[in-house]
Amino acid sequence: MPTFDQLRAFRQAAYERLGKARDATFELTDAVLLTRNAYSLADLSLCPVFRRKWPSIYEALQDSRPQRQKLMKLYIEQIPASVRPILAGDHTIWPRPEAVTLQERTIEHCCTAVPGNRPIGIGQGYSTIAWIPEESGSWALPLRHERITSWQTPLEKAAGQLRQVCCVLPVRPISLWDCEYGCAPFVLKTADIPADKLMRLRSNLCLWTAPPPYGGKGRPRKHGQKFKLNDSSTWREADEQLEVDDPKLGLLRICLWSNLHFRGAASHPMQVLRVERIEPRRTGHLAKPLWLAWIGEKMPPLGQLWQLYLRRFGVDHWYRFAKQRLHWTLPKLSTPKQCERWSDLMPLMSWELWLARDIVTDNPLPWHKPIDKLTPGRVAQAFAGVLAAIDTPAQAPKQRGKSPGWPPGQARQPRTRYPLVKKGSNRVKKRRNKSS
Repeated sequence: MPTFDQLRAFRQAAYERLGKARDATFELTDAVLLTRNAYSLADLSLCPVFRRKWPSIYEALQDSRPQRQKLMKLYIEQIPASVRPILAGDHTIWPRPEAVTLQERTIEHCCTAVPGNRPIGIGQGYSTIAWIPEESGSWALPLRHERITSWQTPLEKAAGQLRQVCCVLPVRPISLWDCEYGCAPFVLKTADIPADKLMRLRSNLCLWTAPPPYGGKGRPRKHGQKFKLNDSSTWREADEQLEVDDPKLGLLRICLWSNLHFRGAASHPMQVLRVERIEPRRTGHLAKPLWLAWIGEKMPPLGQLWQLYLRRFGVDHWYRFAKQRLHWTLPKLSTPKQCERWSDLMPLMSWELWLARDIVTDNPLPWHKPIDKLTPGRVAQAFAGVLAAIDTPAQAPKQRGKSPGWPPGQARQPRTRYPLVKKGSNRVKKRRNKSS
């Protein structure tokens, strides 16, 4: 299928899965892709492709019902069947520190560059699981991008998203996870999901070897000897060792230990890798060793496994792209449902850019350097020519008359203020029981 026809068919299928107010919602996505700078959500109505008035933007987010499951299946149809999917999961915060009338604001982890500040923020957390299409680059294509409710933890949400994606994928994927997910609870929650997991481990963890043979007295042991990652005296001899001369990182030593497990997940053994830089290409201090854990079926070769984890950082690139270029965190919406409907449009626009990467003509700014592979931002910068060639499936607006507005003399009631929700083991259980 030609690329233009593939993109046109994808846009038509996505348009049909947007539910109510699909015309205004779809034109809103095109306006986002063509608007580089915006100071408010209403600024997007000034884009020529948005043929409606500015109140239609807020009405679209109020009335639209994007069908997440059907959109996810549409995204998966674009993944080549001949390759094994590489998935990456992570979560981030939509900061709303001053939105006291927004429900279910929680305290979320937030990366900060200010020294001395605590890495937390007030807002709403969002969990994402994305397909990483290339070995290098900044492309990450979300399959699910959903809000973490006040009675959910990031681990529970990520496990649920992985389960939903694997039910549709025709091939067993490899999933990549940061050190927050490298723990026993996440291993237990994803044990029955048909997906291999490559997780980063914190350097202060304590793992355990397999138990010795049963001696015939008492209860059989579940754990063997300690294996502390930051204490080399507890390590046994590595089962496999390899040295790799990487052109960027220098000489690396990779060690593999088999049949280790978390204390809380003794029935789920894993392979543990330690990647250490011996002779870096650049001067300076040696970076800390990288600890990885593999849980799954056939493990890739040792020389490729550590490079596979580096593809996880594509999710971080997508978060930055969604917040800065797709204006994800720009609007100050009033309800969690509106925030979710606006967030459902972010994967849709990312997939449109991916399908258009080979048909756009690069349009760099004067201070941009030429590049071989176009990034999502460079594709969005040249997306206007594509829209002019394929048009839009959205219908033209109809004249509805002018709204009468707020009745004169009717008093306005102040909006309800909601307290900040503090998550905890007991609080999460109580809220989950109330919701059920």
